[in-house]
Amino acid sequence: MSALLHAPGQDPRIEQLKTWVARLGAAWSIDPDSCAPASADASFRRYFRVRTGHPAHPTAIVMDAPPSHEDCRPFIHVAKLFGDAGVTVPTVLAQDLDQGFLLLADLGSQTYLSRLDDTSAHNLYTDAAAALVKIQAATRPGELPAYDRALLQRELDLFPQWYIAKHLGVTLDDRQQADLREVFETILTNNLAQPQVYVHRDYHSRNLMVLPEAGNPGVLDFQDAVIGPITYDAVSLWRDAYIEWEEEQQLDWLIRYWERARKTGLPVAADFGEFYRDFEWMGLQRHLKVLGIFARLYHRDGKDGYLANLPLVLRYTRNVAGRYSEMRKLVRLLDAIEGTERPTGFTF
Repeated sequence: MSALLHAPGQDPRIEQLKTWVARLGAAWSIDPDSCAPASADASFRRYFRVRTGHPAHPTAIVMDAPPSHEDCRPFIHVAKLFGDAGVTVPTVLAQDLDQGFLLLADLGSQTYLSRLDDTSAHNLYTDAAAALVKIQAATRPGELPAYDRALLQRELDLFPQWYIAKHLGVTLDDRQQADLREVFETILTNNLAQPQVYVHRDYHSRNLMVLPEAGNPGVLDFQDAVIGPITYDAVSLWRDAYIEWEEEQQLDWLIRYWERARKTGLPVAADFGEFYRDFEWMGLQRHLKVLGIFARLYHRDGKDGYLANLPLVLRYTRNVAGRYSEMRKLVRLLDAIEGTERPTGFTF
């Protein structure tokens, strides 16, 4: 999530939202004028904090999801799936699907991103890994859409469309296009061969909340969850677009997660080397997609806050691509579109 919001007084839906919370009745006794921006994300959803007269919920969060752009039902469904798995998610306290409003339990304002440092990271990531294993272990077929080839491919296509063409202003020649298609196919073949579990899709430091009591972390922004590759959320967590850790540290946390997953009976690869390769190649899919999404958020949606994160995402992409001979064409393409000269004799 980001802090990109219109001021409440300028928002065409704010009076509609205030009227709705006021009509929730005496059990809630919500003060409409207490409505204040809490956060927003990269979609059309926004979140407001309100004061209530409810003894168990002195404050609550109102999700504003305009029905013309967003559907609240997946959020409600995934909240139940993850909550039943034993993970802390915002309880849905009231809903109006026709207007696109949800009243949610307030999990506070302390994101992982705001609290992560060298002292806190071990405990916070241990909690996040434990919650992730619970989510994955709860997987049941048919509950969520498949993270299938078509969806993975559409995401990859954001990279040439928005990052290369729109953001860099580069037109790929026929050979470069063919090389990129070949790289995409190699990545997708690996991704689709991985064991399939529930995937949050944005399990990172801006969507995990630090809770003051047992139940850490609070998990947000899960409405786009799918069933897909088992390494996806681990990539989101430890190769986060918003905070960087040394690879040795990433590896330590990933090994601990892998050991926990194996003990729980999750279908991770028995050989860590094989699992790590899956993790890295899943990361390529995610980071190429994210380069496209961040460029699109700027060029299409006017949200420039994500541009500062492009260099880190590109660094993740280059580091992984440079380690595998199958990805030499991706490295060559990145060199070409960014004007990078490699020393003579550079090999894979």
